[in-house]
Amino acid sequence: MFANVCLKFNSELIEFDGEEVHVHLLILYPPKLSIADLVFKLKGTSSVIIRNRNYPSVKSQLWGKALWSPSYFASSCTGAPISIIRQYINRQKTPD
Repeated sequence: MFANVCLKFNSELIEFDGEEVHVHLLILYPPKLSIADLVFKLKGTSSVIIRNRNYPSVKSQLWGKALWSPSYFASSCTGAPISIIRQYINRQKTPD
């Protein structure tokens, strides 16, 4: 679902992984794109899809009525080798 949202914004999801309480996404996106707009769409789309699947474990983890926290962290990785960023994302403690 994240890859499809990225495509609609002329972006590419390079890497994805997460932990119980957050996710890491490495996205190649055009400089004119507002990262806030992209994050809003990623959170909104994934929230609708995940809620429609009715995972019982998700219901117990909601932020009030919201699936995602209203906050996010975004950082540029210009100059950092993509292989190192991918390695970091892949080493997250992915839940079972």
